[in-house]
Amino acid sequence: MVNIDVAVIGGGVTGLASALALARAGATVCVLEREPKTGRATSTHNSGVIHAGLYYPAGSLKAALCVDGRDRLYAFCATHRIPHARCGKLVVAGTADEIPALEALHRRAHQNGVTSVTMVDASFVKHKEPHVHAVSALWSPDTGIVEAEALVKTLEQLCRQADVAMVVGSPLIGADATADGLVLTTPHERFLASTVVNASGLYADANSALLGGQAFTIYPCRGEYAELAPSKRAMVNGLVYPLPHASGAGLGVHLAKTTWGTVTLGPTIRYQDDKDDYESGRIPLDDFVEPARHLLPWITLADLQPGGSGIRAKLHGPDTTFADFLVGRDTVNPRIIQASGIDSPGLTSCLAIGHRVASIWRE
Repeated sequence: MVNIDVAVIGGGVTGLASALALARAGATVCVLEREPKTGRATSTHNSGVIHAGLYYPAGSLKAALCVDGRDRLYAFCATHRIPHARCGKLVVAGTADEIPALEALHRRAHQNGVTSVTMVDASFVKHKEPHVHAVSALWSPDTGIVEAEALVKTLEQLCRQADVAMVVGSPLIGADATADGLVLTTPHERFLASTVVNASGLYADANSALLGGQAFTIYPCRGEYAELAPSKRAMVNGLVYPLPHASGAGLGVHLAKTTWGTVTLGPTIRYQDDKDDYESGRIPLDDFVEPARHLLPWITLADLQPGGSGIRAKLHGPDTTFADFLVGRDTVNPRIIQASGIDSPGLTSCLAIGHRVASIWRE
């Protein structure tokens, strides 16, 4: 049985960033990942957006860690030559009736310290995105995109260089408390860890129960994407969002030009029971046409093709509008540090979450 300071459960961007920060803080660390490779779930099934911090309630962890994480991520990508772009984002109002909601979002962004966000008129939008319809918009120059797979690969390489043991294909199947820590059992081996970081995404609730930690529920929420046909990709230059859903359900079906030139349209929102089902019952491509026309009035079904899908690990169900990240010392078992319920803006926040986890471990 291997003895280590910290075992990180989950090899997505949150777990890898936490493992790297812990190793750099002097801990001996291993990462236990249930999949054969790191970052195969939520970390690489998303829009790849680096959020600026516009949307989240002032004082929330999501607001603070998004702003901190955004700056850390841009610097990290530049240092390690990860494909990314600070391309900026437009949040558009399609009619005059939407302008008050746009102004409210502008105020929230400034409350979160994102003072670079400005109100702009239709001519500004036309200059940035000639084919997008808007009567007014917010311009967020600090929003960007990142190649998520390259980010995962770099984090894993840096973890290995810092002597983090990467144990893949090893889901947690048992845990026993001892005087010295938690004995973790996988199908292949056992580890004695003084501290365990629960960064296991969609399985964080089940793993918290196995570890003897606090109880919570992760709600799998699938998001599906369409893509613009290759001949239409040049019609979009960057990131274009509608106003967020009034229900709080999400940021809306948006346009995102990737670092490799494709343009995604999505994600949709659908809560489901299965944490691994990305494909069954996919919505028809026709269902993307109407939301696409709110941004690009010229869109037809022939301009779209099927895209990917992802599953968010949410801490609230469809009847609730907001749940914050769960990042902190477990309230039941102090040997656990929770890094759970990391939905959007989790990709943006990963390095800030890792820094926070390492700080908690040092306390």
